[in-house]
Amino acid sequence: MLDESKFDVHLKLWALRIPREHCKVASKILNGYLINRARVKPITEDPTCQENRYVILSENVQSSDLSDIPQQKLDELNKLCKIEVVSYPMTLGYSYWDAGHIAHLNIHDELLPFKDVIAKVIYDKNYPRIKTVVNKVGTIANEFRVPEFEILAGEDNMVTEVKQYGATFKLDYSLVYWNSRLEHEHLRIISQFRPGETICDMFTGIGPFAIPAAQKGCIVFANDLNPDSVHYLKINAKVNKVDNYVRAYNMDAREFIRQLMTAPAGEINSESDVFNLKACGNSGTQANKKTGIENVGLDVEDKEVAGNITSNSEGLQNYCRNADASVTATKRPSDGCLEENGTTNSASGRKGKTSKRMKGSELPNIKTWEHVDHVIMNLPASALKFLDAFRGLIQRQYWKGSLPWIHCYCFIRANETEELIISEAESALNACIQDPIFHKVRNVAPNKAMFCLSFRLPEACFSAKITQSVQSAGEAMSST
Repeated sequence: MLDESKFDVHLKLWALRIPREHCKVASKILNGYLINRARVKPITEDPTCQENRYVILSENVQSSDLSDIPQQKLDELNKLCKIEVVSYPMTLGYSYWDAGHIAHLNIHDELLPFKDVIAKVIYDKNYPRIKTVVNKVGTIANEFRVPEFEILAGEDNMVTEVKQYGATFKLDYSLVYWNSRLEHEHLRIISQFRPGETICDMFTGIGPFAIPAAQKGCIVFANDLNPDSVHYLKINAKVNKVDNYVRAYNMDAREFIRQLMTAPAGEINSESDVFNLKACGNSGTQANKKTGIENVGLDVEDKEVAGNITSNSEGLQNYCRNADASVTATKRPSDGCLEENGTTNSASGRKGKTSKRMKGSELPNIKTWEHVDHVIMNLPASALKFLDAFRGLIQRQYWKGSLPWIHCYCFIRANETEELIISEAESALNACIQDPIFHKVRNVAPNKAMFCLSFRLPEACFSAKITQSVQSAGEAMSST
C-alpha cells in the first residue's frame, strides 16, 4: 500500500490575523514577504472569525517578532490596523507540483519501483484537472537546460497552458523550461519596474518576466538561445496582447547584449537614424541567418511562425531601424533605487491593465545604447559567467541617466558564502560592485539554494574607447 505521508512537506509558517477589509492593502505592503508557493493563496479565511483573514508569510520570515521584515513595513501595517501574529503550519502533499494539466514528479531512486502506482494514484485523484503525469529522468545535460521526462500516466500530451498573475502562458513542457514555483519571484522583480522603462531579459524562456513586464507598460527586449522558447514567447506575447511591447530574439546572450548596448555606426553621423519599435512591429517576423535574430510580428499564432529570411548580417542594431524620427519618445521616469527588500523607493502603482494593444504610430523610440533600466539574467547555473559581457560594453558618450540594475540569479551551496558569489561577479565584470542586494528565492536541494543578486552596473563597465568620428570631431573643434 502506498504511504502518501512519505511525500508530505511540512512547513512551519507565520501568519497575520487582520480584518478582511484591510487584506488588499496589507498584501501590497508585504510584497516580497508573503508565502511563495504556486497554487497556495497568501490570504485565507480565519476559521475562528468570519470578519478576519490570515495573511500567510514567507518561509523566510522565521520569527514571531517579524524581525525579518523591515521596520518601515511593520510601521505601515500597524498604522493600517491591529495585527496579530499566529503560527500557521502547512503540509504540502505529493501531488502538489503541476504545470497546467501536467503533474511533474521528481521521484527518488528508492521509490522508482513504485512509480507507476504513484502516478496512477495522482492521476485518478486529480483527473480531469490533471491529465498527464510525468517524472523527470536523468540530469539536465542539454544546452537549453530542458529536463527529460517519462510519461507515467494519462495522455501523451506535453503542450499545456498555465496562468500566473493575470497572464496566460502556452508551452510545450518537453521543449522549454518552466517552473511554477517561481511565480512569486517573477512578481517580486516585476514590482520594481515602472511603466515606460526599458527591460532587457537575457535568458527569457517563454516570458515569465517579459510578459508581465510588458503588461505593466515596459518595453522588453527578450532573448533566449532555445528557438522553442522564443516560439512560445512570441505566442504568449500575442495571447496576452503585448506583442507591441515585446521584442524577441534567438541568439547567444553575450552577442545579444553586446549588439543591444553598442551604438551603431550610423548613430555617430545621423541622429535621425532611429532604432524604434514602429519598424519592428510592422515588419512581421523575420530572421537573420547569421545571428538568429527573431522579431515579434503582429501575426503570431499558436503554430510555428513562418517569416521572411533576410541575408542582412549586420546584426540586431541594423535590424529594427527606421528613419521616421517623428514617433513619440518614451518619457523616462526618474531613477529609483532598490531597498534591501528588493523594491523601488519610488515605484508608481499601475492603474488598470496596460495590455491594451498599442498602435504603430504610438510606439516609442528606443535607443538601447543610450539607456536600459533593468537587465534580468535568470540562468542560475551559469548567469554569473555571462557578466563578463558587460566589460567595457557601454559607451559613455551616448549613455543617458543611471546605469541599469542587474538582476543575476545564481545557486549558493551550503559551503559557499555571499562574499564568494560577489567576488565571482566582480571578477567577471572586472569591476567592484557597490551595495549588492541578495534575495533568497528558494531551496532547490538540502544544501543548495537559489538566490538573486541585484546591483547597479558599476561605472567601471563604461567603455574606455571613444569612436574615431567623435575623436575627429573633437580635433576639428580644437583646431578652429
